[in-house]
Amino acid sequence: MESSLVMTSSENGRVLNVKIVRWGSWGDYLAICRLDHFIKHIFVVPGIILALILRSSEGALTLRTFAFVMLSVSFSASANYVINEWLDRHFDRHHPHKAQRPCVAKKMSPALVYGEYALLGGLGIFFGLMAGTLTAVTAATLLICGIIYNVPPLRSKDIAFVDVLSESINNPIRLIFGWSMVDQSTLPPASILIAYWMGGAFLMAIKRLAEYREISKSHNVAHLHSYRRSFRFYTEQRLLLCSFGYALIAVFGLSVFLIKYRIEYVVLMPFVCLLFCFYFRTGLQPGSAAQAPEKLYRERTLVGLVLVVAALFGLLTVTDLPFLNSLMNPYFIQLPGVKM
Repeated sequence: MESSLVMTSSENGRVLNVKIVRWGSWGDYLAICRLDHFIKHIFVVPGIILALILRSSEGALTLRTFAFVMLSVSFSASANYVINEWLDRHFDRHHPHKAQRPCVAKKMSPALVYGEYALLGGLGIFFGLMAGTLTAVTAATLLICGIIYNVPPLRSKDIAFVDVLSESINNPIRLIFGWSMVDQSTLPPASILIAYWMGGAFLMAIKRLAEYREISKSHNVAHLHSYRRSFRFYTEQRLLLCSFGYALIAVFGLSVFLIKYRIEYVVLMPFVCLLFCFYFRTGLQPGSAAQAPEKLYRERTLVGLVLVVAALFGLLTVTDLPFLNSLMNPYFIQLPGVKM
């Protein structure tokens, strides 16, 4: 690809710096789709499983529907990634890792970027319609959320706390994508949607905490503010507190769902809490992997815990534990020697 010459000069006309800026290649336009982030679509899977358990009588999972839904969520998410990288290019130059992104390091054509966004978004809606109305509406919702999160004057990513909540709402949206593979006529229970949303908020808050700790130590807080405006309000303490709050709400919503739909799932809760604690610990480590959630599969202990929870969930789905039914009724512990 051709390169362009960028020169900076002083007031007297002397050239102070010369920088060669290369035009982005076709590979760079493909890279801003963030194909490496497709691991995040693992959050679609619980939606499939829950629908098969709770709504199997109303629908069935077919290969055709599975393919169309996965294409819909993949193209819609990539459209959001494209617009994210393009509109963040002036801010990402202040991030130690994101400064290497194509939209920052190279010269990209605005027409091609917006054309790419429109194509990917259109394909997301198209394949959603092929799967069903719910999938199409879910794809459109994901695209709208991407606009709210990235595009001025809304640009919710610049507002403290709202940025985490508006980004993490992609979690329950992915859950609905999975649910729609089985049932196009209903939505998942509100309790699990809230738990999924707040669980995602916990992940995003920990991500910001990890970024705050690393960038503020390697550079300074002012540099951090240039990278993301929401950090002008954030402090390490505030990020710790909101992370804790999101985790509590997520566990509350999950508990309501588990008790309401299958009491045996209560056995999962200690392991879920352990998973939250371990992720919290991961976010506090230097150079934390929490800064790039798409690479968390490299954390073997974390992956191991997730697999244990998944295996236990499967076991409890087919195993009845009658003694747990007593938890559904009011019960008072009788003290010895005291008559009722």
